[in-house]
Amino acid sequence: MLPLRIVLHQPEIPQNAGAVLRTCAATGAELHLIGPLGFRLDAAGVRRAGMDYREWAMVRRWDDWNAFREQLPLEARVFAATTKATRTHVEHAFAEGDWFLFGSEGSGLPAALLEMFSERLMRIPMHPKARSLNLAQSVAVIVYEASRQVGFRGMV
Repeated sequence: MLPLRIVLHQPEIPQNAGAVLRTCAATGAELHLIGPLGFRLDAAGVRRAGMDYREWAMVRRWDDWNAFREQLPLEARVFAATTKATRTHVEHAFAEGDWFLFGSEGSGLPAALLEMFSERLMRIPMHPKARSLNLAQSVAVIVYEASRQVGFRGMV
């Protein structure tokens, strides 16, 4: 079974990264953090939110987008989460090994990355008065939908 892969592009808030780490541990997803990060990985917020789940999650740290992109397999299916997408996350068919890209809390994904993955942009439906969900909540919504689609493999 190939894990789902969560990619946070330049996350800013340590508590969000810790909560995402916890979600990855609970679902068997890998976590990829692309710098620059707005915090140190040993920050108290990451530790507190991730608690003792760090040992159960595979976490990779990348200095920048170019370093990450160099290791990304050519056949990788990358889905990018953005409030600017026209299709919702449930309109996509996910598979084991898919990559899910999320932008920073303050500015989302840069225009160049939205263009790069324009065929696989997705948004989470929400009330029109809502600007967006918290990053950790967005990751949880999408990773659990992807997990459902692949039959919750490896989960009990």
